[in-house]
Amino acid sequence: MPQPPAPRKAPGRPPRISREEVVGAARRIVAEEGVDRLTMRRLAAEIGSTPMALYHHVRNKEELLVLLLDDYAARTLHRPRLPAAPRERVVVAAAAIHEALAACPWIVEVLTADDLMSASALWFVEQIVDGLIACGLTPERAVHGYRAIWYYTAGEIVVRATAARRRADHDRPTYRERVFGDLDPGELPRLAGLAERWAPLTAEDTYLDGLRALVDGLVVTG
Repeated sequence: MPQPPAPRKAPGRPPRISREEVVGAARRIVAEEGVDRLTMRRLAAEIGSTPMALYHHVRNKEELLVLLLDDYAARTLHRPRLPAAPRERVVVAAAAIHEALAACPWIVEVLTADDLMSASALWFVEQIVDGLIACGLTPERAVHGYRAIWYYTAGEIVVRATAARRRADHDRPTYRERVFGDLDPGELPRLAGLAERWAPLTAEDTYLDGLRALVDGLVVTG
């Protein structure tokens, strides 16, 4: 005797997801496919949920990127031992930010959104601002000084990472190499004299030298 068909289950709500699952899935997408591929729809598919379910945890992609930044900073930003001299405190705190961010390829694209701030990085910002005030800057000038340091740090990471990616993607000479190979010594004597050494010189890691020079200038003019 044939068995009656099993009753069909009514569709229920999608499984509950946690913020940790959202961040973990977003981290995988960004690491494997890049920031551009991170959308609410793509993230929902990765988790096996719906875009509407994600809005209980994040309102939009920008908030999701902030969560990713905070997650990354919490795992990689380690508070260094700070020297007593306020100028050196500024340098050490900024260098710690640079070291952590430069080690993460996808962070480069996120850094261009200047207002994305990680709560886990605020301790480092505090040390920079406090150090500049201890060097004699007003609180207002100290904030401006922090902004200059941040722009320098983020810009250095962006330029260096982009240049490295282009060198890896293209075997042919870059536009800069072609231009520097055809300089007129009569018009641009200094650059012509440095043309053969320009690429290796500009590829050197001089972040700390530039940071110290920037901090020195901020303190002197403050």
